[in-house]
Amino acid sequence: MTGWYPERTPDRSAKAVIAVTLLALLLVAAVPVALLAAVVMMALGHVVGGLALFGGSVLAAAIAVPLAGMSGLRHLRKLVSRGSFLLTRLDASQYTDAEGPAARDYDNVVELDRSEYTEIR
Repeated sequence: MTGWYPERTPDRSAKAVIAVTLLALLLVAAVPVALLAAVVMMALGHVVGGLALFGGSVLAAAIAVPLAGMSGLRHLRKLVSRGSFLLTRLDASQYTDAEGPAARDYDNVVELDRSEYTEIR
């Protein structure tokens, strides 16, 4: 049986990020339903109401998605700056398992040594 550690339970801001993300997902999922309902309304003669329904659902989803993204990024920055994630930068000796293909596998391959290129960070 697994137990919950106190440091692993989401705090209030994490719960808010989860709630905003779920709201955004629900609003995006509601757009096709609103389109179908708007088409039915317009077929029954309520053109302005159908356009308002569809436009409102698109507008609500378009506002909720960036809001969820911004709140998630802010929460992630706060977690990283607080030091609750153990992030380490790898040096060149730790990349031994990520070797590329051998130069002999391809034609016209130019091999560069370390002095011929720079690393961009």
